[in-house]
Amino acid sequence: MKQKQTNRLSVGELEVLEVLWRLGPASISKVHEQWGKPIGYTTIQTRLNRLVDKGVVNKSKDRPACYSAAVSRAEVSQQDLKLLVDRVNGGSFIPLVAHLVGGRKLSHAEIDELKTIVAEAESKAKTSKKKRRIR
Repeated sequence: MKQKQTNRLSVGELEVLEVLWRLGPASISKVHEQWGKPIGYTTIQTRLNRLVDKGVVNKSKDRPACYSAAVSRAEVSQQDLKLLVDRVNGGSFIPLVAHLVGGRKLSHAEIDELKTIVAEAESKAKTSKKKRRIR
């Protein structure tokens, strides 16, 4: 993530971000209207303001204010996964991958995608190794 998110986001905050990712820029009332389950208007307002304070949501100066996601879904996922790996596996992602892969039956397409990811990682490792030798 762009170093904006210093704190982990709560489930409620992630739900607000999901609405903003789906809608794009929106007012509090639009987010409240699109929520999909009973929740107070002021609760939405509080969550949006917390997200602004954390730097993951932008707030316009217009009236009514318009809120927009300042981070992408991928950035939030990357931050959360890094935190998970650091906390649970001491920085090693191999146990996490082994658990995820071993815990379900993978399709041929998923296996092919994993092979591509590993091949790309091997290529990057070889490239960085060559650069270190040159220096």
